[in-house]
Amino acid sequence: MSKLRALWRASVNTTKKALAWNVEDWIPPTEKYIFNFNSKQEVKKWHLYSDSEYGGLSSASLEISETGNELRGVFSGNLSLDISGNSKWNITRSGFCGMRSKKRFAPVDAGMHSYKNHKPFLVFDGYFDLDSYDSIAMKVKGDGRCYISTIYTENWVNSPGQEEDNSWQAFFLAPKGDWYIAKIPLDRYLPTWRGNVIDAELEMNPSRIVGMSLSVNAAGRFPGATSGPGDFQVEIDWIKALRTQ
Repeated sequence: MSKLRALWRASVNTTKKALAWNVEDWIPPTEKYIFNFNSKQEVKKWHLYSDSEYGGLSSASLEISETGNELRGVFSGNLSLDISGNSKWNITRSGFCGMRSKKRFAPVDAGMHSYKNHKPFLVFDGYFDLDSYDSIAMKVKGDGRCYISTIYTENWVNSPGQEEDNSWQAFFLAPKGDWYIAKIPLDRYLPTWRGNVIDAELEMNPSRIVGMSLSVNAAGRFPGATSGPGDFQVEIDWIKALRTQ
């Protein structure tokens, strides 16, 4: 009888553990790291862009700064409204810089081993599934400028490996001096096309996010925010997804 009772208790305990694991699996954590700038390898996940690609004279850099035992990302540079005289691009505005996460690709062997020097090709393998979350949070230490948070989702027409993705943008102020956590609900991100808001009722698919970016322009957006040409700098600790509801 004691053996049967021991078996019964063991079975009950096993069932309890299974149920506890399933509940945790069903309910994701309330926050999820997307990017964490606590490693010098983090800069390899991003590439920089600016108006200099089109004849402007703005410049930017992304570095990992170490203070004591803490590492932080530092996105900095200079915003210029000037345009190079020998530019082949007919641009009408300048004064912007940004950092965009690189798309993640994985090698896939096509199985063509009969070909000499055959190499596997790369396919897109980098969705961020944020379907269980409703906000983006960034811990930053700014310079008083307004910054732009952009989310890129899979294009309605092109495959995710293409250059043109759907972009959704929201503005936030990065106060000068102290660390600040900017929280932006996903429904505040507006669909845009090359910096212009699309006048249409569109809905983001947070399960098909292919990348993010952080950018700044000389125009500014918030009343009282620092704007115009000149230096900029924002330190970044992390970027997370939050579930607040």
